[in-house]
Amino acid sequence: MTEKIRWGILGSGRIAKALAEGLSVLPDAELVAVGSRSQESADAFGDLFDAPNRHPSYEALANDPEVDVVYVATPHNLHQENTLLCLNAGKAVLCEKPFAVNAEQVREMVRVARERDLFLMEGMWARFPPGMVKVRELIAEGALGELRSLQADFGFKPKEKDPEGRLFNPALAGGSLLDIGIYPVSLSSMLFGKPEEIVTTWHRGETGVDEQAAYLFKHPGGALSVMHSSLQAQTAQEVVIAGTESRLRIERPCWRPQAVVLTRNDESTERFPLPFEGNGFNYEAAEVMRLMRSGKKESDIMSLDESIAIMETMDAIRAQWGLRYPME
Repeated sequence: MTEKIRWGILGSGRIAKALAEGLSVLPDAELVAVGSRSQESADAFGDLFDAPNRHPSYEALANDPEVDVVYVATPHNLHQENTLLCLNAGKAVLCEKPFAVNAEQVREMVRVARERDLFLMEGMWARFPPGMVKVRELIAEGALGELRSLQADFGFKPKEKDPEGRLFNPALAGGSLLDIGIYPVSLSSMLFGKPEEIVTTWHRGETGVDEQAAYLFKHPGGALSVMHSSLQAQTAQEVVIAGTESRLRIERPCWRPQAVVLTRNDESTERFPLPFEGNGFNYEAAEVMRLMRSGKKESDIMSLDESIAIMETMDAIRAQWGLRYPME
């Protein structure tokens, strides 16, 4: 039997719990530690997920000798600091998306990981479920022909509009772009690479962050990505990828891809149901462990260079808006 890879989770909030649930369905993974900002919250998380090592600080988790890889599950503004803490302690790291606040931070994270020869990956979990694997397979097989356009949106209306919460607080790098706009922007990157032209518009909310925005990318060869993110409305949350031979629809919610529909130019269709096993976070964790066992330090599916390019694109979008966060 393959020796289990031992996980530590840095943070104890909603996303941390999602990764812990994902790990629970992987027989070759073991959650051994959690690090939080207090002993009370670390103990509560440890009780919930049966993690034996409960640390009252992030530093203690990073230095836990029983941990092989750390999942960084803190707010956006802390991703660089927490990732560097773990890398400098010799730990492999999976860091929740967005990788950091800006490209400069991401480049520093990548530099340290490569200098120390440690594994590092951005936790863009939507890249790894069977539905997205099928999308890449169909494209590689030529089922769509030459790719010409992407239409994608991700919007939802929070139950409460908390100005101090991560969605709306500029001090936490809030706003629709970094939190949910990254899903369509990352998908555009997966399909077409970095755009050569960006046109965007936005709505600045009361707290100063982008509550709604639209993005139009032009890619080499004339392909287009048309995207939208919103914290003001529940949008369709669908994706349509169109090529010269057919189009592919990722059914809602596109960020949890569990079915795709191929429609050919003659309007004949084929649906591929690909339900999750687990909550979906298990797929990115499985990819991390596969790569670590093979000795690789980064993913081909979500490479470090692509993570840098995605953040450069989001920097360019915010530059058009004139939106900078307090920590920049």
